[in-house]
Amino acid sequence: MNINEYVPAFEAVIFASGEPIHMDKLADVFNIDKPTALKILKILSDRLDDSGSGIKLLRLGDSFQLCTRTEYSVYIRNALNISRKTPLSQAAFEVLAVIAYNQPVTRAFVEQVRGVDCSGVISTLVEKELIEEKGRLDLPGKPLLYGTTDVFLRCFGLSSLDELPPLPINNNEGIEGTTLIEKF
Repeated sequence: MNINEYVPAFEAVIFASGEPIHMDKLADVFNIDKPTALKILKILSDRLDDSGSGIKLLRLGDSFQLCTRTEYSVYIRNALNISRKTPLSQAAFEVLAVIAYNQPVTRAFVEQVRGVDCSGVISTLVEKELIEEKGRLDLPGKPLLYGTTDVFLRCFGLSSLDELPPLPINNNEGIEGTTLIEKF
């Protein structure tokens, strides 16, 4: 099979999975190496973009998922009778930013940075699957460590945490840079 013949097969497998599928799994399924799998995924992504498709290939770290383009979200919500979910509060964005830039972190760390109790906000973010428990710290009480999820990446249109905007830099003239809250 030549590389172009794999493209529709990849599309079918990614579509059928419904969830992000890891590149290693795709390479295993088709008995090919990872660089070849990446080439095929790039071709698929380019084809979807070039054809003006309402679907795009979303990369989430080393996993891939087919999803609808955001510009059609209004039509999708209307067709499927989906109401808009409650947007995140300012406090939730702040907690999410602290966790995203410093993960894995404890609730106490987040509270120290923000200066207020964050247990309710953290519970909400876990419930929305934007953050998850990443283990426990080896200290008395074994506090939970939190980090972001693939849902976080998908919601903010990021392939990896490396795409987060740079943190503001303090200098004599004030703060420069873009914060996560300003970007989203």
